[in-house]
Amino acid sequence: MAPGRFEVVEVDPPVPTEGQVLLSSYRSSICGSDLHLVYRGVYRGEFPAPPGWPGHEGVGKVLESQADDFKPGDWVLAAPQPRFGHGFAEQQVVAAGSLVRLPGGSDPGHQVLGQQLGTVVFAMRRFWPAGHGREPGSVAIFGAGAAGLLFVQLARLAGFTKIIVSDLTESRLALAARFGATTTVLAPDQSLAEAVLDETSGVGADLVIEAVGFDSTRIECLDAVRDEGRVGYFGFPEGLSTESTWSFSRAWGKRVSIEVVTGAQREPGLVSFHEAVKLIASGAVDAAPLAVDVYPLARIQEAFEAARERRGPKISVELSPRA
Repeated sequence: MAPGRFEVVEVDPPVPTEGQVLLSSYRSSICGSDLHLVYRGVYRGEFPAPPGWPGHEGVGKVLESQADDFKPGDWVLAAPQPRFGHGFAEQQVVAAGSLVRLPGGSDPGHQVLGQQLGTVVFAMRRFWPAGHGREPGSVAIFGAGAAGLLFVQLARLAGFTKIIVSDLTESRLALAARFGATTTVLAPDQSLAEAVLDETSGVGADLVIEAVGFDSTRIECLDAVRDEGRVGYFGFPEGLSTESTWSFSRAWGKRVSIEVVTGAQREPGLVSFHEAVKLIASGAVDAAPLAVDVYPLARIQEAFEAARERRGPKISVELSPRA
């Protein structure tokens, strides 16, 4: 692979060592961070990149296990740290500590969203921690991609009565409304901050979540949040080698609490990912509408172009037929 370009090639299958399993990959989804790596110059490694890179959101079946907790035939969610991701290969080796067994009877095609949902569950616990002393009232969410749409569903489950969502795409906003958004805002012609102030009689939202990854929206969060409210930064940095402009004066003036969340895959026991697969299996979180845009491996280049052009809320690649 070169920057922005994929090739489908044959390589020798990887071999698991102690504490690892060999997976037959079924589906892997394209993460927003993948787009930064592939198209925006964030990747600093050599080309061609390792086989299957940068896929780190996948489901598959265990072919061979060198770990006591998993056996051949187990269906699992793979949630490795992104730098260890090889999910766009038909077979990949994953550390057992980065795997979550899927609940019996659940659809692996839906459970591929479990990795993204796990990161959102992990973030939501920090953005709106239990026992912090404020009832869930209003939440504003920048972005109705897969992460933003999952935040909508978790906000609904948490009891937020006003869920205000902004995005550039009408079809994504329609899904947000389906999932529980009470107000949708079509950017850039409409302002999320203005909509929030309208919906809250000028007070601002109790919680504002940035799930896009733009400096401009990170700043606008500070206009949308109420005094002494909470701001959650989830989106990827625009670049890792450049400084971002941000308004400390606005944050200082409103005395807001700000949480920056990353690294869910390092959570001991992958607690958030275990919760995620249960939420999908029970139907408490509806993953089905986010799992419909699936491309075969032979069209992985097209899949990445579709993700970059926001043709769907979540794009997945099918590596092998479901057995």
